[in-house]
Amino acid sequence: MSAAAARHPVYTGDSGALLDVAETIAAEWAELGVHGSFLARNLDTGEQLGFDIDESTPLASVVKVPLALVVLDLIEQGELDPALPVTVDPGTSSVGPTGLAAFRYPATVAVADLLLLTLSVSDNAAADVLLDLVPVADVDARLRAWGCDGIRMRHRMNHLYECAAGAAGNDFSLALELAVRDERAGRHTIETLDPAHANAGSAAALVGLLRRVWCDEIAGPRATAELRRLMGLQVFTQRLASDLRADSLRWSGKTGTFLHLRHEIGVLEADSGDRVAMAALTRADRSAGLAADIDLAIGVAGREAFEVLRG
Repeated sequence: MSAAAARHPVYTGDSGALLDVAETIAAEWAELGVHGSFLARNLDTGEQLGFDIDESTPLASVVKVPLALVVLDLIEQGELDPALPVTVDPGTSSVGPTGLAAFRYPATVAVADLLLLTLSVSDNAAADVLLDLVPVADVDARLRAWGCDGIRMRHRMNHLYECAAGAAGNDFSLALELAVRDERAGRHTIETLDPAHANAGSAAALVGLLRRVWCDEIAGPRATAELRRLMGLQVFTQRLASDLRADSLRWSGKTGTFLHLRHEIGVLEADSGDRVAMAALTRADRSAGLAADIDLAIGVAGREAFEVLRG
C-alpha cells in the first residue's frame, strides 16, 4: 500500500453539520485523486470546519502573503521606502510566466509596485527582488517574532525551479512525474517539495494569519489594510472564488501552483457582514499540468464551507 493510500483524514468541525461538510469535501477530493488539507473559519463566530489542518505543506506562491506582510510592515515602520526604484534584469531574474519574470528587457519598478506584482499576478521575479531587500532569514525571523510558528520561509521563489531542474534537468514534465511518484511513495526527490526544507505551512497556521490580518492583530494597521487591498486585486479566480461569484461577495486571495501543488488561501466577505477565511492546500496524484476539475473541486469546497459557516 502506498503512503498516499494509507492516509485517513483527521476532521475538524464545531458541530455535526460542520463535520459532515468537512467529510464531504475530503471525499470529493479523494475521488479526484487529490490529497491535502482544508480549513474554513468564520472570523466573527470562530466556527470552523476542515481536515488535516495541522499538516505542513510546501506553499509555492502562497508564501508571498507572509512575505508581503513583512515588507509592508517595514514600510509602515519607516525602514523601507515604498517609492524606492529597483531595476530588474530578466536575464538574471527568477523564472515564471507572469510579470517581470516574463519580461524581455530590464525594467525599473518601485517597491510598492513590486508588491502589487507579487500578489496580483504572482510574479516570482518581483517576489525575489523583495527578498533581495528583505532576506529570507529576516522574513522567517519576523514571522517567528509574530508567533506564526506554523509558517516557515526558507528559500527564494526561484529555488523551486532550481531544485526541479536539479532533479529533472530542463524537463518540467519529468519533474511533474517525479513529484507525483514521490507523493505516492511518501518521499521527496525535489527538495522544495519536502515540508522540512520548503517554504511550508499548515491550513491552520495560514487561516490564523488571515484572521490576524483581517482583525488588525498583527503588524501595523496600515500594513494589514494594504495587504487586504492587494489580495483583493489577485487576477486568478479559478479556485476558491470560482463558485462564489456575486456582487454581494468580495474575495481576497492568493493562489500557489507548482508541479502537482494547487493551493489557495483567502477571505470571503459578504455584504451581510459574514467573513470566512479559507485555506485549501492540495497535492494531485496525477501528472497533469492543467487540471480544471481539481480547481473546480477547490471552488466547490469554498462554496460548501461558506454556505454552512455564514450566519
